[in-house]
Amino acid sequence: MSAVYASIPSTPRFSEQSATPDSSFEIRQLAAPLGAEVLDLNLDRSLSDEGFARISQAFSDHHVLVFRKQDITPAQHVQFSRRFGPLQIHVLRQFQLPGHEEILQISNIRENGKPIGLGDAGAFWHSDLSYKAVPSLGSLLHARELPDTGGDTHFANMHLAWETLPASLQKILLPLRAEHTYIKRYEEQRAKAPWRPALTQAQLDEVKPVVHPVVTTHPDNGRKTLFVNEHFTSRIVGLPQDESDDLLQQLFAHSIRPEFIYTHKWQEDDMVFWDNRSVIHLAGGTPDDQRRRLNRTTVEGTVPV
Repeated sequence: MSAVYASIPSTPRFSEQSATPDSSFEIRQLAAPLGAEVLDLNLDRSLSDEGFARISQAFSDHHVLVFRKQDITPAQHVQFSRRFGPLQIHVLRQFQLPGHEEILQISNIRENGKPIGLGDAGAFWHSDLSYKAVPSLGSLLHARELPDTGGDTHFANMHLAWETLPASLQKILLPLRAEHTYIKRYEEQRAKAPWRPALTQAQLDEVKPVVHPVVTTHPDNGRKTLFVNEHFTSRIVGLPQDESDDLLQQLFAHSIRPEFIYTHKWQEDDMVFWDNRSVIHLAGGTPDDQRRRLNRTTVEGTVPV
């Protein structure tokens, strides 16, 4: 998918600053259907309650926050993430950052012939951990090593996806529920990337299929959002499989219309925090000869309603 928006606007549409010394950072809305930059804030130090409240409000308003120039340690990454809630541990524990079980490594790098992280993470549009009974509030991804080319991440605004559906289709969708399962495309991924491990029975037990509403209400901003994605949503409960497949394909295609998408072009030491309750995302891909390594934490949310 081609990038349809630059990651930094030439003229910001919105900017706010606080006069207090410990929260004088700037929040600058991007020229895109979602997203804002957070400038002049160092996450290697404690953030005041006032500053944290501003970040939380901006997260609810903009769905994706880009923290620039964050030269922080994994421990500081974890500490900041925990301010938003408990952290969830990914089922593929072999790709954890050593010494930090809360951090999943997203990387195509191999050491001693073995991958250190998920090199093909984000190959399909998805919301992180939508396959859990209690899905994610959001994910925080920190750039540690970036390729010279490629490696963009695309984000689609699922509030807009819902709001632009015909009213007749909205009425049909409101009472529906859908199954989400981690293994929907797992074997397809393994066929393309044999280094992906076969799941043990214990891992399969950890990611049993769950059912969530097709349309959810965001717990913070109160807006409705379309909560389905091509990676993990397997069927609409109660519909014949062919009807379910057809409806889901329509929703998947509608969700990624260009006017809903922000494409993030990574810069050194970026920390990107996105809302898995209102956004789906896709990795743009990295050439095999380009090293890429990022660290991800995932914050637990609440049961979707």
